[in-house]
Amino acid sequence: MTRFLAALLLLCSLCRMMMAQRIAVRYKEGLTHGFLVLSTLDGAQIAVGDLTEVVRGSQVTMRLVYHFKDGSLQDETTVFSQGRYFSLVSDHLVQKGPTFPQPIDMVVPANGQVTVHYIDDKGNEKTENEHLKLPPEIANGLVLTLLKNVNPDAQLPQLSVVVATPKPRIVKLSISSHEKEPFMLAGSRREALHYMIKVDIGGLAGLVAPLIGKQPPDSHIWIISGEAPTFVKSETLSYMGGPIWRTELVSPVWPRAEKTELEKNSKRQ
Repeated sequence: MTRFLAALLLLCSLCRMMMAQRIAVRYKEGLTHGFLVLSTLDGAQIAVGDLTEVVRGSQVTMRLVYHFKDGSLQDETTVFSQGRYFSLVSDHLVQKGPTFPQPIDMVVPANGQVTVHYIDDKGNEKTENEHLKLPPEIANGLVLTLLKNVNPDAQLPQLSVVVATPKPRIVKLSISSHEKEPFMLAGSRREALHYMIKVDIGGLAGLVAPLIGKQPPDSHIWIISGEAPTFVKSETLSYMGGPIWRTELVSPVWPRAEKTELEKNSKRQ
């Protein structure tokens, strides 16, 4: 019986190692500036965002900034390399303002020396420094980028991210794919791949989390496949213990006065 359990544990360990793989670069990132809107699941808009990417050689700096209606800020800067595989260089996440019950400032460098600055329940500033052995599939700030590069017909990888609780810890992300879902784009019917992401806390905490109501809800991401895969929508966890927020692409809306003036000039010509 003991040998059987040992063999079973070894098999499980090997399966995790096979699933936890670095994601090969199929589609390289380039110069980008996108506009996003952040909403609750009932459709109430709470923030607008800018996503920018700048490429220098094989290294990409990606920044996603959300400005909330109540003055809160979420600002994440992710630096990664895209040689043969995607590799995290550093990730810096700031969440502060009324929206966030516990403001944090977390830096995750590739060497694993994670620093978290936060404010506790009594309003005191605290700092946690933890050296973590980061796995090669660490994906802070990179989940969307990596999902654009996975092969949906192959076995999906298991990713890892560092979360602040506020003590930094590594959790696993188990990804599963669902059937394509239709949506409309200016009257044109399109389809997007639907990925579901389940957080695996791991250890004793992971075993008791579902029992005490602290198991994080599943996240969902929709991506258009093809020769140029792109993100179209996500419903992801805002922060550990927080609600699910919806992120969607948004287009500029021009003031009506300017549109009217352009129509007048067109008629005159």
